[in-house]
Amino acid sequence: MRMQKLGSQGPELSVVGFGAWEAGGGSEWGEAPPQDSIVQAIRTVLDTGINWIDTAEVYGDGRSEEVVGLAVTGRRDEALIATKVGPAPEGTGFRPDEVRRACIDSLKRLRTGHVDLYQLHWPDDTGVPVEDTWGTMAALVEEGLVRHIGVSNFDRELIERCEAVRHVDSLQAEFSMLNLENRDLIRWCGQNGIGVVCYGPLAYGLLTGAIAADTRFAPTDFRSGHDEWDYWQNLYAPGKIERSLAVVDAIRPIAERLGATVAQVALAWNSNQPGVTSAIAGSRNPEHVRANAAAGDVELDDATLAELDGLLSLGPAFG
Repeated sequence: MRMQKLGSQGPELSVVGFGAWEAGGGSEWGEAPPQDSIVQAIRTVLDTGINWIDTAEVYGDGRSEEVVGLAVTGRRDEALIATKVGPAPEGTGFRPDEVRRACIDSLKRLRTGHVDLYQLHWPDDTGVPVEDTWGTMAALVEEGLVRHIGVSNFDRELIERCEAVRHVDSLQAEFSMLNLENRDLIRWCGQNGIGVVCYGPLAYGLLTGAIAADTRFAPTDFRSGHDEWDYWQNLYAPGKIERSLAVVDAIRPIAERLGATVAQVALAWNSNQPGVTSAIAGSRNPEHVRANAAAGDVELDDATLAELDGLLSLGPAFG
C-alpha cells in the first residue's frame, strides 16, 4: 500500500481510505445489512494496509460513528479516524459552542479520546462567519481533542478565509474519472500544502464496472433518482449514464492488461492526480474492502496515466 503525506503538516495516509457513509445505514443506500456485517467490513480495513477511516456525525444520525467506534475497539492505534461536523439544521451547527459540542459527542460515539482529522462537512448558509467556526476548530487542536483539521466541499475563497486564521490541513472534495469539476482546486491545494482526500472516486459504483444501463436500485437508494440529487443528475440520469458507462468500457482493456479491476484502476488513477493524497472508497462487504485496498499497489506509469486521461472526454459533459 502506497502512503502519502496529508499536505505539509499532516500524517501519512494510505492512498486508499475507507469511507463509512454506507455504514451509517441511511436510506440513501437502501436497506442496511446487519450491524455485525458492517463491523466485520470495517475490521477488515485494518488488515489490508488501509490506515484511515472517514465518517461524519450526519451519517445515519451518528450510527456510522458508533459502528466505527465499535469496530476499532482494541485496535484504535492502528487506525487514523476522520470525522466531520455539519452545519445546522442537518448537523449540530457551526457556531463555536456547537462545534465544540459536536466534537465531544463524536468522541463519545467513536469511543476515543481524540479525532485524527476533524472536518467541516460543507459550507454554512445560516450566517455564521467561517472565521469564528475555524477559530474553534483550531482551539480543539490546542486542547488535544483533535490532531488535524480540514474542510469538505469548500471552494478556494472559503479555504483562503480559513487559512488566514489557521492552516487548513485538508480538503475533502468529490473527484473521479467521471467528475473532474474540482481538478483545478485540488491542484491548487497541493501547491499550497493542503492535503486532499477525494470522495466518490468510484462514482458511487459506476467505476466498479458492475453497473449497467439497466441496473435497478432500491427505491430509497439515491442512485434510483427518486430525489434527483446532483450525484444522480451528473452521473446516472438518462443521457449521462451512457457516457459514464462508455468510460468504464474503455477502461476494461487497460485494467485487464494491468491484471487489475476497473475499480482498482480508477482508484489508482485518483491517487496519482496532482494534489490528491488519498481516495476514499466505501463498502459494506469485506471482499470489496480487500479489493479496493489492493488498488494501493497498482502502479500506473506516465504512459498509462496519459492513456487513461485520454478516455475522459467520453464521460459526462460536466467538470
